[in-house]
Amino acid sequence: MEPRAIVFDMDGVIIDSHPAHRKAWRLFLRTLGRQVSEEELAFILDGHKRNDILRHFLGDLPEAELLGYGELKDGYFRRASLSVEPLRGVLRFMQQLRSEGILLGLATSASPSRTFSTLERMNVRHYFSAVITAADVSHGKPDPAVYRLACDRLNVDYGTVLAFEDAVSGIQAAREAGLKCAGVARSPRAEKLLLAGAEFVIENFAGLSLGILKSKLVPAYRLSNPESAAP
Repeated sequence: MEPRAIVFDMDGVIIDSHPAHRKAWRLFLRTLGRQVSEEELAFILDGHKRNDILRHFLGDLPEAELLGYGELKDGYFRRASLSVEPLRGVLRFMQQLRSEGILLGLATSASPSRTFSTLERMNVRHYFSAVITAADVSHGKPDPAVYRLACDRLNVDYGTVLAFEDAVSGIQAAREAGLKCAGVARSPRAEKLLLAGAEFVIENFAGLSLGILKSKLVPAYRLSNPESAAP
């Protein structure tokens, strides 16, 4: 596969924000008298929209309450995220992709305000030709809408796009949209991403280049049988 464009998720892919998210949600839920285990908190890392997470923990609340609770939770996250850094190697990798003429998109379940403030803080907003946030789609991942919209705004065929995702629901969304998908995770989550349909899984982007990426996307039968690659 020769990728025409690459679409990144944000949390856990571009930024190492999972610890900050866990802390923010734990503190937020504690203010409401909810004590949650680390296992229960794993739900927040699976690519869901903020309102879906709120409903998961608090029930089917009216939109006005969801908005208020969401703003309260985001306040906790802003304080917890002051030390959040880009994932190792991702800035250099995106820089190389742009220099090679690869289009970049972002498909995240985060709110527009947090998405754009994060991109501006990292000074990478100009890298992306399309940015899709939770506000742009009616349904969050694993619904494929966020990836289809990203491809449409990039004006590329779905089959020429590779997504980078760190969550099972994100892998499912990208695959359902017709994209190839790579996982970003450490063990044991890496195995879950492969089972969900990831082509391969990396821990971070350190040392990853466009050439290495292309080699990882060559079908296994071609790698093991070089003669089959001949025209």
